[in-house]
Amino acid sequence: MNLWQDARALNALANALLGATLIAALAAGAWWVAQRPFFTLGHVRIDAAQGHDLQRVSPAQLRSAVTRRVNGNFFAVDLDAVRAVFESVPWVRRAGVRRVWPDGLEVSIEEHRALALWDDGRVVNTFGELFVANLAEAEDDGELPQFSGPEGTAQQVARRYAELREAVAALDAQPQALSLSARHAWTLRLDDGTTLLLGRDQGIPVERRVARWVETWPIVVSALNRRAEVIDLRYPNGFAIRSLARLERDDGAETLDPAAHGARPSARSERRHGLR
Repeated sequence: MNLWQDARALNALANALLGATLIAALAAGAWWVAQRPFFTLGHVRIDAAQGHDLQRVSPAQLRSAVTRRVNGNFFAVDLDAVRAVFESVPWVRRAGVRRVWPDGLEVSIEEHRALALWDDGRVVNTFGELFVANLAEAEDDGELPQFSGPEGTAQQVARRYAELREAVAALDAQPQALSLSARHAWTLRLDDGTTLLLGRDQGIPVERRVARWVETWPIVVSALNRRAEVIDLRYPNGFAIRSLARLERDDGAETLDPAAHGARPSARSERRHGLR
C-alpha cells in the first residue's frame, strides 16, 4: 500500500501541513503587528538605580546622548545593545534596561563614585574599578588620593587603602597616596607629609604593623618634639625613622624605646624604635 492509499498517513500529513501553515500565518501576523507605529519606541524613562542618586549625569543629558543610537521598536529593540550604549556615557557605571508596554523603555543608572586617581590618568571608583573621566570633574568635591600599582591591582590597592585610612584615623591623618610596587611592597604617604614604608605582606601583616605604629607614635613624637618625614615599618619588632624635619635643630638622629616615656634619646644616624 502506498502513501496515497493510507488514509491515516494522509490525515497526518494534512494535519502537519495545516499546522505549518498556521504557524507561518501567525508568525507573519505577529511580524506585521510588531511593525505597526503603535509599538515604535516613544519614550525612555531614566532614573537613578535604587539606593543611588545622580550627581554627574542628568536624565536629559543621558537621553540626548543615546537617542540617535537606540534603534528598533518595543519588540525588536536589543536591550543588551541599549545597555551598552548607556554604559558608554562618562560616569555611568551600570545601566539596567527593561521594556515598558507598549512603546517605552525604563533605564536605571548607577554612577561611578570617584575614590582616587590612578597613575595612568584614569579614575578608581569605590569598587576598585578603573574608568575614564574628566579629572577636573573627578575632583569637584576635593582633591583625591593617588593610587599606583601593577596592572590589574586596582581593587587590591583600593581595599588596602580602606584598611589604612581606618587605621590612621586615630592620628587625625588621611592617606594622600598609596602605591604597590612591582615586588608587591606597599608605600603610604599621609596628608601631613609623612611617608610610611610598609613593605610586603609577609611575616607580620601590614595592617598589624601599622596598628602598632599608630598606637605607639603619639608617645614617640611627644618625646622627640619633632615631625618625622619617613618611617620604616618593615621591621618585625619596631620601626625606624630614616630622616627628620626638625622643629628645633637639624643635626643627628635619635633612637627611643617608646615604652620608656621619660627616657633620654641618644644620637644616631638612624633612629629605630623597638617594640618588645
